[in-house]
Amino acid sequence: MLKPLTESKSTSRNLKEILKSHPLTSFFVMAYLFSWIVLTPFILSQWNIIPKTKIFDVFFVLNAFVGPMLAAYIMIRTLEGKGEWKVFIKGIWKLKVGLKWYLFALIVIPTVIYLGFVILNGGIPTFKGLTTQFYATYPIYLVVVFFFGGPFPEEIGWRGFALPRMQSKFGSLKATLLLGIIWALWHLPHFLTAAQRGGPGSNISLLYYNFPIFIVLCLAVSIILTWVFNSKQGNLFIVMLVHASLNTFGFIQPYLTNPSLKESDLSVGLGLGLFALIILIFTKGKLGYKQSSSEVELGN
Repeated sequence: MLKPLTESKSTSRNLKEILKSHPLTSFFVMAYLFSWIVLTPFILSQWNIIPKTKIFDVFFVLNAFVGPMLAAYIMIRTLEGKGEWKVFIKGIWKLKVGLKWYLFALIVIPTVIYLGFVILNGGIPTFKGLTTQFYATYPIYLVVVFFFGGPFPEEIGWRGFALPRMQSKFGSLKATLLLGIIWALWHLPHFLTAAQRGGPGSNISLLYYNFPIFIVLCLAVSIILTWVFNSKQGNLFIVMLVHASLNTFGFIQPYLTNPSLKESDLSVGLGLGLFALIILIFTKGKLGYKQSSSEVELGN
């Protein structure tokens, strides 16, 4: 009667050893697997394979929580213990980052995106249906997006758990580009939904046109977020705020009258891509990274 229990404990030990031996691989496998499983009912409802009800919208929100966030929780608990997870979460709320970083997140990032609109449009873009209500409710959108639109749960995993370990192992630029590609590919099922202009009625251009542009966008954003992360000594709050700011400002896209601006991420990627290039040039590709002794241990 004790044999099954013994086997269970042995399996658990073996699993923990695998997680400890391959922390980054284990994290990414779980982040993908958990997210994609949870996202499946939402995708099926979008394609009318199962009845479309509001309850499935919850699965779309949950995919980031049960993906990168849950994977980070499991890995931190496994590698460092229960107490370290509490320290990690508490450490997110370091809000004293300086006024200039709040201005950067809330003003500079939207301005850079808007400049992308201007460049691709060949002049000041026009909007249709954009009312003062949008601007009045913008702070509310920002808070909702911060917690439930991806930044909070995603960045706990991508920049909170993975980036420090990847930088210590690969260096800042290589780690950032690799993480950017992994991050972009994690979004791939989203292109089967309305969230990325997919779903019934969409065409194959989503994969050969929009998705490559999205990959470039993720690479640009990864460069920006890594620079912010390193510049503020690993402060996750400001990273999340920058992420939330660019996501929230993206709500303005459907109001653009130029189809080339609102039907793909090209204009957003152009603005953020040029800004990421400037960061690369001024930091000489180092993105503000200075390896600490603790990070050396993370990479081993």
